[in-house]
Amino acid sequence: QVQLVESGGGLAQPGGSLRLSCAASGFTFSNYAMSWARQAPGKGLEWVSGIRVDGSDAYADSVKGRFTISRDNAKNTLYLQMNSLKPEDTGLYYCAKELSVRTGPQTPRDYWGQGTQVTVSS
Repeated sequence: QVQLVESGGGLAQPGGSLRLSCAASGFTFSNYAMSWARQAPGKGLEWVSGIRVDGSDAYADSVKGRFTISRDNAKNTLYLQMNSLKPEDTGLYYCAKELSVRTGPQTPRDYWGQGTQVTVSS
């Protein structure tokens, strides 16, 4: 069955960096776009970034220029490099499998990981 397992979250200071990973299994990873989304305390789910099968990427305006998404198809792993972190980046970060090769804020996703907590605080 499809499994997505996130790791790499933790506590970071404002201006610091973290790298999230998502290990995927149970499907042909290279055939699907993938996304990261987050949920801040008391708020709804926010799409953060996505990467298509050709490696092209897309970002929410709130993280553009600070976050970088990447994928390693040989390792079936999705990454999110987060730099210049801000307190408002705090939240539970999820990786998700897209239903197709497309990604974006509104594209349909069918599987989600359990999430990894990111806290940005001094």
